[in-house]
Amino acid sequence: MSKIIHVVGTGTIGEPLIGLLTDFREHMGIDEVTFHKRTPLEFDKARIQHLMMRGAKLATDSQSIKAFEALGQKVSFEAREALERATVVIDCTPAGNANKESHYVSLSGVKGFLAQGSEFGFGKPYARGVNDQALDPDEDRFIQIVSCNTHNITTLIKTLCDDGDSYCLEQGTFVCMRRANDVTQLDKFIPAPQVGSHKDGEFGTHHAKDAHHLFETLGLDFDLFSSAVKLNTQYMHSIWFRMEFNRDVTLEEVEKRLRGNVRVAVTKKNQANIVFSFGRDHGYYGRILSQTVVVLPTLAVRKKREVYGFCFTPQDGNSLLSSVAAALWFIDPEPKSLSERLNALSRWLYQEI
Repeated sequence: MSKIIHVVGTGTIGEPLIGLLTDFREHMGIDEVTFHKRTPLEFDKARIQHLMMRGAKLATDSQSIKAFEALGQKVSFEAREALERATVVIDCTPAGNANKESHYVSLSGVKGFLAQGSEFGFGKPYARGVNDQALDPDEDRFIQIVSCNTHNITTLIKTLCDDGDSYCLEQGTFVCMRRANDVTQLDKFIPAPQVGSHKDGEFGTHHAKDAHHLFETLGLDFDLFSSAVKLNTQYMHSIWFRMEFNRDVTLEEVEKRLRGNVRVAVTKKNQANIVFSFGRDHGYYGRILSQTVVVLPTLAVRKKREVYGFCFTPQDGNSLLSSVAAALWFIDPEPKSLSERLNALSRWLYQEI
């Protein structure tokens, strides 16, 4: 049977994901990449046409077919048809849970469905390199790719606190300093920092809550709390972290652990625009695929058991990596095969910036 990945949405995650899957479909063992775009826009014509020129096939709702064709864009499939032919569906819209109930649960022929970070409850939360062993091909048909900041938090915890047979984390606190919007977005920019409320009495914001639920898939129950503030920048998210260990730790051990994880980048650059610029020049669609970029000069160990520091979140790059990994896992969950098919992306996993 053909191995077809269908992406729903062409936004800040959907567009680069379609391009990545299309560019490397042969190496990844994918026969075809299709994507759904709901609204035909003259404004979007060039970028959608470029995706199609590279081999991705457009699908849309039946009532929109003529409007796309009027723009000179060939529609290969009606929306429902594209879903029914797919091996894996990746929903990159803010309506993943709604689409699950209205469309996905009734599609018996699709191996698996993915939704992005905002869609809590869609399925098992997942971040590449953190809880891969929690995925079960006999049970998991719906997976939630956690948000980019949750990727960052969980990767920090996994890297610094996993002692093999147990974790040394006693408690973790994180302040997520979020960019206002993506450079491709035209709205939601803010004129000044905007602090977020602690809507969850136990976890603060969804970042710690999502991280906690991700580690629950491994049978772990961590004490985590997060706060959020939105900054008037389009560059990168930043995170301040404090982790309390149940054993002594040194600054040398912290740095060694960070440098030992291929999905963690370290930097001595303390300005987000410089790291963002590196991604623009050396990333895929301007994104590096590392899970986090830790700023080495900010690291500190206090009272032998408290670790402090700052790190940057590589836009949506970490979500892209996990989305591809989970999609390929649905096609073939064998670990060695999965690693080989992901090799093409290793060039964007930087360990130093």
